[in-house]
Amino acid sequence: MKAAVCYEFGKPLVIEEVVLDPPQTDEVRVKLSTCAICHSDILYMDGAWGGTLPAVYGHEAAGFVAEVGPGVTRAKLGDPVVVTLIRSCGRCFFCDKGESHLCETIFRLDKQGPLHTQDGRPILQALRTAAFAEEVVVHESQIVPVPTDMRMDSASLIACGVITGYGAVVNTAKIPAGSSVVVIGSGGVGLNSVQGAVLSGATPLIAIDLLDSKLEAAKFFGATHGINGTKGNVVEQVQALTNGRGADYVFVTAGSEKAMYQGMALVRRGGTLVMVGMPASGVKLSIEAADFADASQHVMGSKMGSTRLHVDVPKLVALYQDGRLKLDELVTKRYSLEEINEAVMAVKRGEALRNVIVF
Repeated sequence: MKAAVCYEFGKPLVIEEVVLDPPQTDEVRVKLSTCAICHSDILYMDGAWGGTLPAVYGHEAAGFVAEVGPGVTRAKLGDPVVVTLIRSCGRCFFCDKGESHLCETIFRLDKQGPLHTQDGRPILQALRTAAFAEEVVVHESQIVPVPTDMRMDSASLIACGVITGYGAVVNTAKIPAGSSVVVIGSGGVGLNSVQGAVLSGATPLIAIDLLDSKLEAAKFFGATHGINGTKGNVVEQVQALTNGRGADYVFVTAGSEKAMYQGMALVRRGGTLVMVGMPASGVKLSIEAADFADASQHVMGSKMGSTRLHVDVPKLVALYQDGRLKLDELVTKRYSLEEINEAVMAVKRGEALRNVIVF
């Protein structure tokens, strides 16, 4: 099986043949059709969160079930599926509370990954998926069937960028209609926060980015206003659009310290800051505690959009089929696995919403 392997942080990926173990009791093997490139993959490959090498990254994927373990109940051979990094048992404290994205169970694959070199050395299954590869073995909770006529490149986007951005608005913050919303960052996750805010009835809906091209994309996906963070006073511009108060909700989808602090400055008294983007390890924020309490402001973290896969993915597919959720339009360019480093660099340069590896 071919896979893109990282042997050194920050260096180009190496395409080579690796060995994939067969699925066990409650696991499935999926022959991938597509895997999109997420900024989390890039941060991880660059060493932002440490980790073990060698490793195969990639976690935003879709394909067809090729093999099932004897205990699998959620899929059958040939099913088209979305493949995610969310692995859940359905029985632990968090799963019982409907917070399966926080599942505390340690799975077999967490202790013994399915990948190794031809001579038997282990390769890390990064982000519990390792989808920069022709096939993956994952726990059955990580897959969700999708319609047979759905485009697989569009389906793959649901696995992370869509559920993370959309879910932060709809599931984590649960914004009421008429809320004023700011979304900082207009990449794949940010644009889906924009889409979630549109479907929730936000007004005004303000996108902030450093690139005018990304702001145009945000408006195409439903933002009412776009502000270039490099031009003029962003706080004053947001206040001018929110009756001088600031936004009810600010979603920071860019994983940077500067963006987080900017978000704090844009939230009104009584408003909510939602941290969606994942910064590098070690990034810390400080606040003036008295001012924060006096303003009755709220800060929320949102992991993977607080998604319940088998509830939320079918809803998103239905929205897509009804023409209310844009997925096809998120795909910037398609690449072969051998072109993966070119695809990654285009994302780093800000030239893509979502580049997709097609197998």
